[in-house]
Amino acid sequence: MRKTLITLILFFVYTLSWAETPASDSTNSRKLKAEATVSLNSNGIAYIPAFSLDKPALIGMFSLKKGRFSYDPALSYSLELRPWIVDNWFHYTLMDLPYLEIRAGAVISSFFSEYRAPEGLIHRAQKYLAGELMARYKFSPLSSLSFTYLVDRGQDSGTLNGSFYNLQYDRSALPLGKKGLLSTSLQVFYIDYTGDNDGLFVAGNMSISLRKVPFAVFVQAIQALGSNIDPFPEFKWNVGLSYTL
Repeated sequence: MRKTLITLILFFVYTLSWAETPASDSTNSRKLKAEATVSLNSNGIAYIPAFSLDKPALIGMFSLKKGRFSYDPALSYSLELRPWIVDNWFHYTLMDLPYLEIRAGAVISSFFSEYRAPEGLIHRAQKYLAGELMARYKFSPLSSLSFTYLVDRGQDSGTLNGSFYNLQYDRSALPLGKKGLLSTSLQVFYIDYTGDNDGLFVAGNMSISLRKVPFAVFVQAIQALGSNIDPFPEFKWNVGLSYTL
């Protein structure tokens, strides 16, 4: 973990030494910006799509951004309002050019699980710390290809350690008729976690919305291409409704 943190810090310092002034460094970028998206999901899917709640979930994703810094918490609950995942993300944009974005991030995360004991149902929280590096190449304002590397470290007994590698293509706001908009993404990702939790996966996401309407309907699908997880991960899918503020 120490070597990983040192590597991230060195990368951070080196990038700042040669990065050009970000295109977003303007008067407007110094204002505090707030965004929020709340979604109702049929089969809650986590930030790392290989993991899911396997039952309906409420997920809220929020962002407070000022200049290069942003605080991006994500709250995931079951429909019984029991917490599932609580993430506290902190991001810093190292470079923001018209064609390229490089970002570093860190997260303090709590994962909640349930198990039955003689005294009843026990709700247990496990803490994780993770660091992230993301590079995104922008083909246009609506189309991009990104690569993300995340190193994850469990802080409690029974937690996992591992890495997440993700290659993702995003295309947003495609015209769909006169009023509709279609956004799509395609992911190929690899997880490498302790306890034989490794695998290569492919995932797709498609959402449909109307112009100037904050609601969107979306569908996700995930398929394992190869894995040593036992039993072999089954095909997963998820549909939902989101509202963006």
